[in-house]
Amino acid sequence: MQTYELRIGTRGSALALAQAHETRSRLMAAHNLPEEAFEIVVITTSGDRILDRPLAEAGGKGLFTKEIEEALLNNRIDIAVHSSKDMPTQLPEGLELSAFLEREDVRDAFIGRQSAILEELPHGAVVGSSSLRRQALIRRIRPDIDVVMFRGNVQTRLRKLDEGQVAGTLLATAGLRRLGLADIITELLPVERFPPAPGQGAICIESRIGDERVKAMLAPIGHATTAAALTCERAFLGSLDGSCRTPLAGYAQIEGDRIVFNGMILTPDGTEVHEIEAEGAINEAAALGAKAGARIREKAGTQFFEGWF
Repeated sequence: MQTYELRIGTRGSALALAQAHETRSRLMAAHNLPEEAFEIVVITTSGDRILDRPLAEAGGKGLFTKEIEEALLNNRIDIAVHSSKDMPTQLPEGLELSAFLEREDVRDAFIGRQSAILEELPHGAVVGSSSLRRQALIRRIRPDIDVVMFRGNVQTRLRKLDEGQVAGTLLATAGLRRLGLADIITELLPVERFPPAPGQGAICIESRIGDERVKAMLAPIGHATTAAALTCERAFLGSLDGSCRTPLAGYAQIEGDRIVFNGMILTPDGTEVHEIEAEGAINEAAALGAKAGARIREKAGTQFFEGWF
């Protein structure tokens, strides 16, 4: 019977597998181990099965992690590899985010057919997106555009685009790069006008609290700067009870020993927007993000959140 150094749990989409393979490659290099020392265990999640309605209606972010986390808790896998932006802020008891790989490009990418540029689409064009943040930002920029729900993995969405179901769609640049599909991007959307989701572009690794062997194996591949930025962003998300029901953006950048954070919340139609900027010491990342969330909530007022938040 094969004995593995680590069993890596992942979803089965092409992007999820690419992220698991990247994690495995980094572990192989860090520990001078062969590919055969790692087992990649594919786990189908609720989010993969539910394709007929928005995730917000079905349960939110945890739909992409629940079954994988159960496998961790049951010792069927040793680590789980996730897209950081898919992770709920509250993890199951006994689990932790133990490492973040160095962050990729955080920007959203527009892939257009009727126009290469989002703002140059014809009046009334249809754009597909499953993200409430992207939907709200599109409506903010182009209220005349018809934004429709667009579920499925990257390949499914691109197929729907090629079939002419929509004039364009938005995907994470990082995911397209990891899949070798960067050449299909027609416009890179600047973070100043189209800020990313908290955690976008970063791969995170989840493991059992107290598993010292696994912790030691992950230590060489963790990226401290990315971890600090995401700690801030996730604290912002957590302070606002952020989920798939919430159009919000958050992006932390590290400048020396300082963090500069920019956050945004929007109504789903994009007509009301509140922004926040905060700066602090890198060792106060969590507190900075939480305070930014509290400040933007106070700035927006309770009426802003009624009925949707």
